[in-house]
Formats: sequence, structure tokens, C-alpha cells
Amino acid sequence: MSDTGSTSGATVFQPLPFRPALLTALCGLTLLLAGCSDNGRPTALQSKPQMDMEMDHAGVTITPQALGDCSGTGTVNLAQGRVASASSVQSLDFKPRNAFDGSADTRWSSVASDPQWIQVNLGSVQTVCKITLQWEAAYAKAFRIEVSSDAVNWTQIYSTSSGTAGSQTITPSVIAEGKYVRLTGTARGTPYGYSLIEMKILGPSGSGTVDYSAPGWVNAPSPVTGVTPSTAQPTPTGHHEFQANCSVSRSNLMDDPIVFPNQPGASHSHTFLGNTTTNAATTLSSLQAGSSSCSAPDDRSAYWMPSMLNGDTPVQPVDKQVIYYKSGVTDYTSVRPFPAGLRFVVGDVNATREEFLAESVVGWECGNNAGMSDFPVSCQAGSQLNIRYQAPSCWDGLHLDSPNHKSHMAYPVGTTQDNGVCPASHPVALPKLEFKMAFPTGNGDTALFRLASGSGHSFHYDFFNAWDPATLKALVDGCIRKGFQCSAQGYDPYHPEVSPVLGSDYRLH
Repeated sequence: MSDTGSTSGATVFQPLPFRPALLTALCGLTLLLAGCSDNGRPTALQSKPQMDMEMDHAGVTITPQALGDCSGTGTVNLAQGRVASASSVQSLDFKPRNAFDGSADTRWSSVASDPQWIQVNLGSVQTVCKITLQWEAAYAKAFRIEVSSDAVNWTQIYSTSSGTAGSQTITPSVIAEGKYVRLTGTARGTPYGYSLIEMKILGPSGSGTVDYSAPGWVNAPSPVTGVTPSTAQPTPTGHHEFQANCSVSRSNLMDDPIVFPNQPGASHSHTFLGNTTTNAATTLSSLQAGSSSCSAPDDRSAYWMPSMLNGDTPVQPVDKQVIYYKSGVTDYTSVRPFPAGLRFVVGDVNATREEFLAESVVGWECGNNAGMSDFPVSCQAGSQLNIRYQAPSCWDGLHLDSPNHKSHMAYPVGTTQDNGVCPASHPVALPKLEFKMAFPTGNGDTALFRLASGSGHSFHYDFFNAWDPATLKALVDGCIRKGFQCSAQGYDPYHPEVSPVLGSDYRLH
């Protein structure tokens, strides 16, 4: 038999050594490959920036277990809803996240070449007891599965040269422990790219369970229960959104009231937009009592991100920045306003290059350059360095925050970024935030540009909702739920017959 690892028995193997020459050859396949720079050359192994905390996109909070204990297998899919990345995608309809969303209606599909890989970040080192693969007709005839604690050094736990389409359950032949799990296809079974419907990862008995009594879970005072995710398909519209246009309100402040509450100076430097009072001691009450730099003065929410630096000199976004409020689900009529006090973190300070590119809209952009995970040496003179990054928009309906500031939120399950259904674990559809930030580059010299959190792929942002509830509801109802493309005043120029939601003073009357 040509397998190492087993679907029935067990065979001991020797882990494959790391080969820099092979990495150099593979880098040319795609910019998404781990360990490659944007110019396609291997990067030196570097330590990551200091962790703010362990952050990940997760539908559940993983419960660490005694590593290596696979005498019993758990029932919770440790990979579902986790951050995923891949060597390539056939198109944005087949993103790597699809293989870990728990749905049989979505899939990851690669370009038609060998080798290709897909990997998932489990959030912390876990024991992998069992892996289930569900291939479409375009399957991997030969592939291997590896685990890693750092997405750099990999240990092989299974391989085969006789794969088939359909379902396959794999039991690693040795104790498999890792934060990252990667499947690499080395020979396709058809002329098409690899097409993986679902990859499930099970750990020891009891793993993946959620302890809602753990510190960090903040209960919503008015929970939303009994909601079934909407599968309705209203009349398609080109847009269903409004803008919150906000300028910098505080800058270069080393505070983070979500990650480090009441710990002034504990964070890397942040640039704040919206509420003018945000600091380490921020609460919903303090935000509601503050003022705002947003066009709508009753948006007292706090938005913040790592400060951009040119060497050690801060680079501030100029004028008002665009923060979109969109529908992230197909049924845009089902979107509800954010509950007061909801807060979450989007992105990951410790994201790998490929995770950042998979999760952001198009990576960093400047001039004619796009799809970058880090900053280029130069941009066109007078151009701006831009980033667009979308937040999860499905809420569990029960919690305003969670221990990792993410688990109470989830991304919709669907093929595109604006077309999907909320998962059953997070059934409440909320507005999808999209940061669209622009930083001036002056003469175009960006050789020393960096984020206070580290490299370009460490970009992330925080949100703490403090909208006036009536104003937010009016904008959600009058723009998102009606399928309009609204300004910060709630006006759609393509529907001039409809009055703006807000008055000329950007307030609800």
C-alpha cells in the first residue's frame, strides 16, 4: 500500500526534511505561498511581533486537551470557522474558507497545476486524532497532510498516492500535534484544479467544547434567541450599504480597551477614529458620553487600528476615512443593527502572509500595485497606500464579547463576500463593517513604512459599538435593508426620489 498514516492501520514514517531549494521552486506558483516574499523569493525566518494575545476567527472556543490523547475522539470540528489559506484559488467564489465552513454547498478550488495546498489555523496547538476529507469530482490522487506549530516547520502525518473522489477518513499514524494543518496535493486525479468541499479535523474526546463561564464572555443584556438563519433571496441589488465617514480622533496612543482594558500603555500604538475619548478605560457609558469625529455625530462608536509609521514617524490617514456598513448575507432584508456595547477584533496581529491575503479584500494597494501582504519599497509619487478589510457579520445573539474577542462573531457561509447565510451557531445577521483606509505616501518612498504591530500582514482593527440606537436602526432599515447605496447621510443618489435618512446636520429628526 502506498499510504503513510492510515485509514485503517498504522505505519510509522520519517518526517520530510525542510528543503529551501524546493521552497524556491514553489514560490513562483503564487504569492499566497507561506515563506515566500511578494517578489516570489523565500524570506528569512523571522520572529513574529510581540503577541497582543492569541487571536483567531473562530466559531467556537477551543478547549486545550492533554496532547496526544486520542483514545477517544471528539465530535466538534476543530477547523470549522477557522482562518484558512491556500496556494491559489480558481476564483474568489472558491476561497479556502469554504473548505472549513461546515457546508456541503461551498468548496475550495485551486488553479489547475501541481502542487497546491490548503491549510487551516486551529488557533492553538491541538492534537489531531482524525481528519475527514470530502472531495468533489476534481480530487487529489496523491497528497500529504502535515502539522506545524508555526506555519514554517512542518511534520508529515499522512500521505497517499492512491486517493479517490468522495469522502475519506484519515487517522494519523503517529501523535499529530499542531496549530496549523496543511494538505498538499502533489498529483491531481483530473485535468482540473483540486476541489475540496470540506475538511474536518477532530481532536480528543471533549475538545472544542465551549465554557461560557470562562472569563471574557460578556453576556448581552437583551439576547436575541430563536433566530433561524435566513435563506431567503430577495431581489438582487448592486449595493446594500451606508458609510460612516470618520477622521482620526486620537493618534499614537498605546491603549486598547478591548484587548487590554484598564491597562494604559500595554498595547502597541493605535490610531483611533470616531469617538474622541477612547482610551484604556473606555466603556459603553464613557463612549455614549463622548463626542465623535464621524460625519454622523450620533455615531459615538470607537474604531481603531495599528498606527502606520514611516521609520518612527507616524503617518496619519488624511481627512475622513470610509467605514462601510454593508450586508454580508444574501438576504439583506434580514440584517439587524448592532446591539449597544458589542465589540470585536477583526484580523490577527500574528497572521501569516497567506492568511492576511486570504482574509483581506485585495491586500495592500498603492498606485498600480495590489495584492501585497507587506509594504513595497516605493509607490507612485502622490499615491496612497490603501487597505480594505471586512469584518464577520454573523452574531451568536448572546454575547457582546468573548475571550478572544472573536468567537461571538462569525463570517457568513457562502461563495462570495456579499453572498451567504449565517451559520446556525451565529444566526443573527448584523452589518458587515469594511475598513477602507488610505495613508499618504508623499514622494512615494515607502521603504521604511511599517505598522506599530509589525509587518503589513499584522493589520487588524477593533470596533466598539456606541451608536445612538435609533439613528443606527434608521440607517440599517433605510439603506441596507432597502438595497440602497447610501452616503453617510443615508442618501442614495441613484434613488433621488427617496429622502435622506438623516437631516442636513447628519442627525435623525
